[in-house]
Amino acid sequence: MKDNKNNVQGGRTSPGPDDMSAILKKCGIAFSSAQIRQLWKYHQLLREFNPELNLTRIHSFDNMVLKLYVDSLLPLKLMEFPSPLMDLGTGPGMPGIPIKIAAPHLEVILAESRQKRVSFLKRAVDQLGLGEVRIIGRSITPEFEQPLSGVITRAVESIGETLERIGGALDQGGLAIFMKGPGCDEEIAGALERFSDEYRLVKDIAYRIPGTDNQRRLVVFERLGQPSRVRKDEAMKRYAARTIESEHNEVFVELKKLLTSRGIRKQGRALVSGRKQSAEILKECPELCLGWISPGDANPPPEATPSHTVWYQLSPGLFKALDVFGTASPLLLVKVREIPLWSPSEGFPEGCSLLVPFQDPENVGTVLRSAAAFGAVQAILLSESAHPYHPKALRASGGAALKMSLLQGPSIEELPQDLEVLPLSGEGEDISGVRFPRAFGLLPGIEGPGLPQKWRTRAVSIPILREVESLNAATAVAIALYVWSRSLGR
Repeated sequence: MKDNKNNVQGGRTSPGPDDMSAILKKCGIAFSSAQIRQLWKYHQLLREFNPELNLTRIHSFDNMVLKLYVDSLLPLKLMEFPSPLMDLGTGPGMPGIPIKIAAPHLEVILAESRQKRVSFLKRAVDQLGLGEVRIIGRSITPEFEQPLSGVITRAVESIGETLERIGGALDQGGLAIFMKGPGCDEEIAGALERFSDEYRLVKDIAYRIPGTDNQRRLVVFERLGQPSRVRKDEAMKRYAARTIESEHNEVFVELKKLLTSRGIRKQGRALVSGRKQSAEILKECPELCLGWISPGDANPPPEATPSHTVWYQLSPGLFKALDVFGTASPLLLVKVREIPLWSPSEGFPEGCSLLVPFQDPENVGTVLRSAAAFGAVQAILLSESAHPYHPKALRASGGAALKMSLLQGPSIEELPQDLEVLPLSGEGEDISGVRFPRAFGLLPGIEGPGLPQKWRTRAVSIPILREVESLNAATAVAIALYVWSRSLGR
């Protein structure tokens, strides 16, 4: 077969380089004869190895040119590409190889983890005579730290997942270029919310592959912050770093105790998990931050972290033992604010004071969140209560445990009956008809046993269907707080 003429087989003319060139021209892509020869050779290699390697599910000539090569090349008409440019999840080399043929000045990196496809890429790059093309035959993770000015991908994973994946490599000011279908608004919104301090959206261009009904979006994010490799170097200079690899390490043993209420009370420290909650504490309560805990030296402390913070670098197994919610995000070690004692003789200030007897830390966190949402003036933690800084309580509270006015009270059994308390039980007067006192304490019962007998005769209830035995205690509190809040005209 000759590269510059159509091939005649069995009386029929099969497509050739001229046909490829004609389709490209109709799409506004002008290739030189040398570039057509390279792209034609690439096309032949795809056809030759596709039965063995399943490189593409597209088989007709016109569709291959339009949906593979033209699709790869159209972004070049919409923007200028940075260099070096990584094609992440390139598969058989798209869009990276067509882009390299069209823009030979670009340094292109083809990243592909499937080794049979890696072998195909090496063969294609060699036979096409492509210079300044590197092939990386492994998965790209946040630990990949080779400097990049740009990343392009037409892979199916979400935008947020890709931004996370390239966190160690893409330079400040670098571009993350996504070739997407038309329905990617939710992905874009999620990425903007998750990486608001790290990236900004600079392009969102809708276009169509000429000659088809295929609608496309070119979505481009610019990196605002430094890549983790730079932040890591700076963090190593700014913070005291401690590497912990043994489960018998004294520091790790103490950290693990903070997964219990007892350990938190004894040490006066707590663990905070979740990217959003940690960021809020760093911003609003930097004086409470004692340590930044990460798997190895990945994910260094952000710039907002105060310089007195210790950077604990744990082995993956040890970090996993502390990351009980499996967030894979660094943990924040914080100082627990002292919770003042409250005596029943003090009574209650105007408004609703929530008395908390719950032993389940998730219930504690949930009712603190509800108390903050509906305007309770304070929460009084009875001696039965789990610690509000327990990891599960902090997570369930959405940060409310760190912001609410908290007091430490006696046992539920020690509360005097002459106290202005509104008990909450499965039995009692319908709360919708209750006239709330100007200043009172809302008292739910302990999970399981409920209220002590002495409080049940004056309890109020949330009416439910008879066939349902009871409400979750934290849910009942949220409803009661809502009814009280509405009674005030809020």
